[in-house]
Amino acid sequence: MKPNIFPFLLLFAFMLFSCQPQSSGESESEKPNVIYILADDLGYGDLSIFGQQKLQTPNIDRLGKEGMIFTNHYSGNTVCSPSRAVLMTGIDPGHIQVRGNAGENNPLVHLDPNMVTMPRLFKNAGYSTGIFGKWGLGYTYLEGNPNPLTHGFDEYFGPRTQSTAHTYYTDTLVHNGVQIPVDTTTYMHDLIMDHAINFIQKSVESKKPFFCYIPTPIPHAAMHAPADLHQKWREKLPQYDTIIGKYGAAGDPCPDVINPIAGFGAMMESLDNEVGRILSTLKDLGVDENTLIIFASDNGAHLEGGHDPIYWNSNGPFRGHKRDLYEGGIHSPCLIRWPAKVKAGTTSDHISALQDVLPTMAEVTGQEIPEQVKGISFLPTMLGDEASQKKHGFLFFEFTVGREQRVVSQAVRMGDWKAVRTVWKKSKEEQAMPIDDWPVELYNLKVDIGEEKDVASEYPEVVSKAKETMANARIPL
Repeated sequence: MKPNIFPFLLLFAFMLFSCQPQSSGESESEKPNVIYILADDLGYGDLSIFGQQKLQTPNIDRLGKEGMIFTNHYSGNTVCSPSRAVLMTGIDPGHIQVRGNAGENNPLVHLDPNMVTMPRLFKNAGYSTGIFGKWGLGYTYLEGNPNPLTHGFDEYFGPRTQSTAHTYYTDTLVHNGVQIPVDTTTYMHDLIMDHAINFIQKSVESKKPFFCYIPTPIPHAAMHAPADLHQKWREKLPQYDTIIGKYGAAGDPCPDVINPIAGFGAMMESLDNEVGRILSTLKDLGVDENTLIIFASDNGAHLEGGHDPIYWNSNGPFRGHKRDLYEGGIHSPCLIRWPAKVKAGTTSDHISALQDVLPTMAEVTGQEIPEQVKGISFLPTMLGDEASQKKHGFLFFEFTVGREQRVVSQAVRMGDWKAVRTVWKKSKEEQAMPIDDWPVELYNLKVDIGEEKDVASEYPEVVSKAKETMANARIPL
């Protein structure tokens, strides 16, 4: 009698099947979607997760509570254009070609077309790429180098220029290089976010991973907000209900700014609502777990368009604002959420900056880090592997003004030490001095996060090292 081998065949088939990768659910090997939200002139203290008391940002806070908070993250500079150039290229502030806001038609603010920019990196990995908001690196509607579409983005929707992003009620925006008329009663940020959400939905439907860059104009410049939210905050803060006039580019509609303190609260609520809409969209589309979201700011809180950072305590414990190289001008909030990989409720004091984002994304997408990059990937920190995290020996910053890019301030952070030197608003004699002769202030951030006590005279050896570092960390413009 022949043995019945059918049960053994069933067992073998079951074991073989159980060893095969399963098609249901989300595979660990799938490339994550990436959303990078860069707020404009958002201070460290403007978010309730970092101590803001007069307004709440529950949806933005979720990114940190359900992911990781970076407490020692820095922008790429203390103003818009150079910070965005650092982010897009991974080149540090001492080697990037733009170190101040020099105007849209200045070649210094245009990225090298031969560089591996952030969107090109993602394109090389098979991603759909979109940018929705303020480019800040030249015109967005002209053919050629300044246009974000020439640097690897598949889609762009936002203002024509950095200057025209100063008002939230405009008559013209740009979609994929073409200027389009818009209703001047529609809040610009709402249109931007509608396009961002649509891009996410289309990318998921196409079954391609996506990189969605949202450099939102909020909370920069004119303190405009959606009409309903602005009215809500005006009723809460009637004592500040004054008109300060127009703020925006010449020729734009630019409605008056009414009660700018209420306007700031309302625009922050609007931004928080839109982050909530992104999170809901990801959940509805079934891609929430494997979508990496990073939220940061391009520089510290500003003093323009009627904004009152003192009332709002926008810079939290830090000294200074936008255009300063004290912590208040460059210390950025940073929240990272990636449910599939980043442990919820974690915090890191790893010192990082915007030039570190591109190499991090290279590692996230399994690519070589481009040779131009000066930053260091912080992926090990994100994944909880602090032991293998490489660290910066220092972070250097240089801020310039005007078309000629005149250097007015420098700073270097070396561990807990922070050195700053500036001739901004100083005497003509000091402005005429060689850079290396400028006086240096020194602060110990471990005990003086507010940079209140200059200890340069007590630590001449540290000052000497800081000066040497400043001299070697830059190339002349």
